[in-house]
Amino acid sequence: MTAASLLSVQVNSGGLDLAASGSWTAEHARALEPQIEHASRVDPSVRRIVVDVTQVERLDTYGAWLIERTLRVWSSRGVEAELVGLSGRYNNLFKKVRAGQQKLTPEKHKRTGIVATLESVGRTMTAVGSDLFTIFQIAGALLVAFLSIVAHPRRFRFTSLINHLERVCWNAVPIIILITFLIGAIIAQQGIFHFRTFGADIYVVDMVGVLVLRELGVLIVCIMIAGRSGSAYTAELGSMKMREEIDALRTMGFDPVEVLVLPRILALIIAVPVLAFIGAMAALYGGGLVSWLYGGIDPKIFLSRLHESITIKTFAVGMIKAPFMALIIGLVACMEGLQVKGSAESLGAKTTDSVVKSIFLVIVIDGLFAVFFAAIGV
Repeated sequence: MTAASLLSVQVNSGGLDLAASGSWTAEHARALEPQIEHASRVDPSVRRIVVDVTQVERLDTYGAWLIERTLRVWSSRGVEAELVGLSGRYNNLFKKVRAGQQKLTPEKHKRTGIVATLESVGRTMTAVGSDLFTIFQIAGALLVAFLSIVAHPRRFRFTSLINHLERVCWNAVPIIILITFLIGAIIAQQGIFHFRTFGADIYVVDMVGVLVLRELGVLIVCIMIAGRSGSAYTAELGSMKMREEIDALRTMGFDPVEVLVLPRILALIIAVPVLAFIGAMAALYGGGLVSWLYGGIDPKIFLSRLHESITIKTFAVGMIKAPFMALIIGLVACMEGLQVKGSAESLGAKTTDSVVKSIFLVIVIDGLFAVFFAAIGV
């Protein structure tokens, strides 16, 4: 039997008749596919289509799916589609094929220009609003869990808190010291290099002291914590979600926020100010070392000038911001972890989102605090 005889197409008044015949199996795929595609592009103004399979001699899953796909394509266009002449021996085969998705997903029309831009902006703003709403939800649940723990202190898991403190704070000290030391050294070197042109090398001490204690010390530490500990929180909670461990906690009568989220966020709130202090001291030490070796500023002069240029308020500004930044890192990390679906792809995407959103919000909070402190003259 020739390929041309496998499917015949006839257009009548307001309708389309497709007559299938011969062997509709996978071995004839190369012949069947073009004919099905051609039949799908016939006059789109037809109101009814009939697929007659009376003359089909052999039919396998592939052939049944081609016929079913043709019916669905026309049905998705609003055309009445009907299958006639199906042999009884193929009824079960068609039932299994039809057990899949009953409707084809309509093709998305590609938009260009201003419409596509506005659509993208709208979707982005909707996602931002959804994330903010979820963060406030988790913050509310966290507050309820905290008040519950205050009322019943014995329920709090101190072992979990200490474990997370060790991982978030103690284990992070070496990398925090290394990075902040290098940041302080780089700031001092660049400051000396440029200030030397004006004969104002000594002012690098003021710059290093104010920048490190007010802004860069806590900011660099929080960015590193977001990438190090925030991503770990998201991955841990996401893995628990995928293995249905969180659902198991609810089934046993435990509040997942109280058991999993509260100890993690409290550990961050305690750890970040400590790490910010350690990081600031390391950055100042790095700046002082470079000022001595590269700029020729004696350590005693460096310390004396540093004492004159900064006050306790300078140090307090950085420390005040640390707990708020830690809170937002913890909320975002836990929010993304609890939104993980049942796939590794979802886990990876949410972990990435956690780091990006945390860093963005940390910078936003730093900017808001900068405006606030400037407004009150601190």
